[in-house]
Parts: sequence; C-alpha cells; structure tokens
Amino acid sequence: MATKERTYSDAEVEERLKKELPHWYLEDGWIRRKFKTNSWKGTLMVINTVGHLSEAAWHHPDITASYAWVEVRLMNHAAKGITDKDFELAKKIEDVVHWQPGAEGGALEGTPEDDMRFSYIKYDRPKD
Repeated sequence: MATKERTYSDAEVEERLKKELPHWYLEDGWIRRKFKTNSWKGTLMVINTVGHLSEAAWHHPDITASYAWVEVRLMNHAAKGITDKDFELAKKIEDVVHWQPGAEGGALEGTPEDDMRFSYIKYDRPKD
C-alpha cells in the first residue's frame, strides 16, 4: 500500500521557492513559472523539453502556451498539494530550460542570443 506524500503549507512552499526556485511562484495551489521565448519555435522547444523531463520523472505538469511564452504549473494531484516531486521536477526543468553552455566556459558555445535567427529563449538576467 502506498503511503501518502507529505504536502507543504503555502508558507513552506513560498519559503522553498524563495530559496530554491526564485523565478517560480505559488498561485491557486500550483507552483508556476512562465518562460519567455523569442518565437513559436522556442515555445515548442520549451514544451518538448518539459514534456521529456516530465515523462521521464513520471510526474506531469499542466502547460499553457502562446507564441512567445510557456507557463508550467506543478501540483501533485494524487496528494492534493505541493510535494517534493513538484520541487524536484521544477528544479530539473529550470536547470535544463535555462542551461547556458556559453556561460560555463567549456567547449560548447551556446546559442547566439543576439541573432534572432537562432535565439529561442529569453534567459533570465541576474539582478544587479
């Protein structure tokens, strides 16, 4: 028999988001993140990335999309709240969608952000 997963209170969720996932927020019982893209191509790439990660994790978000954005919403339906599964999948989505190889200084240069023919996602900029 499966045990019930621990759900977090709104205050606990907000505290964890602040520390671990600052671009995510709690609204209407879901943790949410809107990814801005440069085009429909970028939007589809984000959706497919989230789809792959979610299927591999066997934990599926709700997704809403438009031409230049994708919103991902996570909540554990079975547990009727936010659980560790939601935080872990959100972190993996964040890490993969916002991966910038060029910023790591390795052999991979990353997509040219200043050329709209290739740029597909609008990366979050560090706050000064």
